[in-house]
Amino acid sequence: MADGRPPDGEDALRQPGQDPVGPAPAVRPFLVTAGRVAPSATGRPVPVETQVVATAGGLTVLDGLSFEQHDIVAACRLPQSIAELAARLRLHLNVVRVLAEDLRTAGHLTVYVPDIDITRDASVLRRVIDGLRAIPDSRGVLRDTE
Repeated sequence: MADGRPPDGEDALRQPGQDPVGPAPAVRPFLVTAGRVAPSATGRPVPVETQVVATAGGLTVLDGLSFEQHDIVAACRLPQSIAELAARLRLHLNVVRVLAEDLRTAGHLTVYVPDIDITRDASVLRRVIDGLRAIPDSRGVLRDTE
């Protein structure tokens, strides 16, 4: 302490330079999005399969963005889905949705929302399932295609 006495309690056990261990505070996502939970004015969440890619303008202003926004724009040099971004950056899905919408509004990201009719097409799902079944397992054995 300032008066020369050793500190009391929990701080006395911590060594200088040692970071506290434990879960991150639950408030952080709320702070990152400034308390917003809806990513757009409509209040509808951006679909997780929405593809986002950085614009040339977004890449030129990377240093002026917040930490999380910087990471999102930098990771979007190639198109990625909202779900991929959340997993890659280890951010909550809704945080990425809100920040991606902010970055789109600012002109730093281009957003490609999938056509709803295509995503509901059963033939697309069937082709995905067939493609997954065509991948051999860890033993090199193909799954039954039935």
